[in-house]
Order: sequence, then C-alpha cells, then structure tokens
Amino acid sequence: MMHLPASATALAVVERSDDMSLFIDGRWEERPERIPVTDPATGEVVGEVSRGSAKDAERAVEAAARAFAAWRAVPADQRAQPLHRVAAMLREQREELARGLTREQGKPLADARGEIQSAADVFDWYAEEGRRVHGEVLPAPAADRRFWVWREPVGVAAVITPWNYPMQTVARKVATALAAGCTAVVKPSGLTPLSAVALMRILEAAEVPAGCVNLVTGPADEIGGVLTSHPQVRKISFTGSTEVGKLLMAQASGTVKSLSLELGGHAPLLVFDDADLDRAVQGAVTARFRSMGQICHSANRIFVQRGIWPRFRERYAQAVASLKVAPGLESGAQIGPLINEAAVARCERHVQDAVARGAKLLVGGTRPREGALARGTFFLPAVLDECSPEMLVTREETFGPVAPILPFDDEAQALAGANATPYGLAAYLFTRDLGRAVRVAEGLEAGVIGLNDARAAGTPTPFGGVKESGFGREGGHWGIDEFLVTKSVAVTL
Repeated sequence: MMHLPASATALAVVERSDDMSLFIDGRWEERPERIPVTDPATGEVVGEVSRGSAKDAERAVEAAARAFAAWRAVPADQRAQPLHRVAAMLREQREELARGLTREQGKPLADARGEIQSAADVFDWYAEEGRRVHGEVLPAPAADRRFWVWREPVGVAAVITPWNYPMQTVARKVATALAAGCTAVVKPSGLTPLSAVALMRILEAAEVPAGCVNLVTGPADEIGGVLTSHPQVRKISFTGSTEVGKLLMAQASGTVKSLSLELGGHAPLLVFDDADLDRAVQGAVTARFRSMGQICHSANRIFVQRGIWPRFRERYAQAVASLKVAPGLESGAQIGPLINEAAVARCERHVQDAVARGAKLLVGGTRPREGALARGTFFLPAVLDECSPEMLVTREETFGPVAPILPFDDEAQALAGANATPYGLAAYLFTRDLGRAVRVAEGLEAGVIGLNDARAAGTPTPFGGVKESGFGREGGHWGIDEFLVTKSVAVTL
C-alpha cells in the first residue's frame, strides 16, 4: 500500500522555475524547443514552456499507470489529505497565482482571483466527496448467495483542458480523478499552460505521490494522439470545442475509452414581460460578458418579450457601455483582452454580418485603434438589437463580448428559438411567473439552467450538456461518478 508523507504543510511556498514545464513521474524536465506564452493585453512574452513530444506523453502515461496500483489502494480519508493541502496552498498564494493567470489569459484580476478560489474549493470538495464513494449489497435469490456492487476507479485519466479557465478546469478534473483513486496525465492548452505548471508545483509541494499527476505541454495533435490511443489510458476528460470533441471521440473509439466531453455552447437567455427588469438586465450583462464572453455557457442569444423589449434594450445598452475595458491588471477592469487576434476577427465578422442583415448596433462593436488598448487584442463590448436567426451571431458561437437581442411574442416562440441550435449546454430565463418558470425550464434543451440566476453552476451541482454540447457531468457526486466503474460480484457461500 502507498504510504502518504505527512511533512507537507499548507504554509509551504511553491518555488517556480520557468525553464521546466514537463512533470513526469514526480520529476521536472525541460526540452530545448520552447513555446512562448504571450500577454494578450500587450503582446509581450510572459513565459515559455517546453515542447513535449509523443514520447513524453507515452512516458507520462506509463508513470501514471505504475502509480495507479498503489494510489487506488490508499484509503479515501488518506487520499483527502494532500487534496486539502492543495486547497490551502491555492488560497494562500491566490494573489500571485491570479496575477499570473491574468497575464497569460487576459481576464480581469477580480475574475482571476475568483477562479483560483474556485479551484481551491473544488479540491476541498472532492477531498470529502471521495469518502462518500460506496457500493451496494443487493437481495439475493437464495440463502447461500450474496450480490455485491462495488465502485472502483476507472484507471489512468487523460485530462485535456482549454485556455479560458486554465486553472479551474485542470483543478476540477484532477481533484475529481485523484479523489476517485485515479491517476492522471494533464495536457493544458498551448495558449495558457503556465497556470497548469503552477498547479503542478502546488500538487508537488502538497506531496501528492510521484506519478499520480503528470503534465505534458506541447502540440495538441502529437500529445493528444497518444492520450486517445494508448491502451493504458482508460478515461478522457475533455473541455473544449465540439469540433475537437468529435475528433477525440473518433480517436478514442479504437480502444473504447470512457469519455466525458464538455463541448461548445450557444446558450439562450430569455427575458419575459413579467421579469424583474433590474435583475434581468444585470443578469444578462453577467451571463454574456463575464470573462469577455469567452465561456462555453455564456449567454449567446438574448430573447426579450416585446412588452419589455424597448425598456430592456435601452437599459442593457447603457449597462454594457459603462463596462470598463482595460488590461486585466488595471484597477476596476471589467472587460479585458480576448485571447488572440483570431478571436477579435471573429467578433468583427459577426458584428459586420449582423449589421449587413439588418441588426441595429446600439453600442461598441469595434476594436480600439488608439491608445494603450490598441496594443492588445481588445474588442469593445457590443449590443446588437433586432437580430434574426439567419445571422452568424445567432447561429455560431461568438466566444467574445457581442450580445445579440432577438424580440419574441410568446412562450412557444421563445422556446422554439432557444432550442433551434445543435448545442445544449446552458440556458437562462428571467420571469416571476412560477408556472412559466417550470414550463420553460422543462422545455429548454440544455443541461444547465439558470432561473433568475446568471451563474447557473457551482461545485456541488452537475455541469454538462446535451446534444452537441457533449455528455458526462462535472461537479457534485455526479463528477466523481465519471471516474468510477461499477463491478458486480455474485457469491455462493
């Protein structure tokens, strides 16, 4: 049995070394070929990571497989100890970690602090959730027989994460896998790998045993190809685009791996005539513009009933125009830069297409051309009114700060428009009519619903989608179920 060290404390200081970013079998390694990481607010290089290879990925999988046999045998209450230490270290180092996250990803510092806090919370949650994994004893048809049902860790998990929440998504998957008794190989986004490196250093300082978590940075196709095909990888947990998710499904089919896929979204937000206008306006601002709209469950289409539409659009445009656009480290920043030039170009294309098709641009919708903001990948948050279903902005995921408003007449029309998408991750509605709230929530084709609530997810709740937004859930006991398999044991005495 693996024996966990007791020497690490929550006061440990994580030493950072920018020249090493591969973490395999408890050791840091570097490679001569480097990948730069840039600050989207300025274009300046803020760090670099090693370009790992397929061979590195294979070594990481093999290390995780060796560690799995011992880690799965550690009692759940002992597995909880290093996870709690990770949570404490994340909170102690929140400011340093948040500033680093903002520099590589761009989001306002307040949002980055919240992300670090969320990462800490998820480690604490799953440290305890691991204790609650249990099986069952079922009635048998004879006195000399017994039926047992056991829940066991699935094995080595490949964790593939995006750039928009570079700390939280890694933390959520790794904490859950470890709590379940699995080991992991992490492949972070090449755009924001530094936060994953920082988290690995915290896991090391918390004395998570060698090989239980491994990190490989580098090209997605080369490393991902190993993770999806290696026979010792039994689980893939991926957050990212639907296009890439479909590719991973195809690649993983050869070895029939367990998959959890949190993919793209095109969330509708419905505002009915009877809604609290103040709450609806603020909720629509938060649901659309949090993290610059670069969230898979961001409200991409805002449907407003005609009776409240004139007042809503006026108030909404005013609220959006007042958002402070600034580098994420600047005091009071609410809208930071987008992740890269391609993201800005997509926002421009969606706004231009909508206006050409008859939409009214109420505010924003351009990139700053002068001053300090012109150095980075900024886009002034836009509100488009009188939008229609044929526009790009109402059909494609913008993944940026552009909010299209579509007026509607009745409940049936709102539901039809909301569900007219291949995606089904999240949806939001604002109403004070209880009957309508129940009917619409039941009718919306989405895995996560916010009812008079712009923040529809939390650590205790299941998060995931339907249709082309993927399958599987993260959060609560549903999250740990994704890393477990069920074994049935029939016994004759």
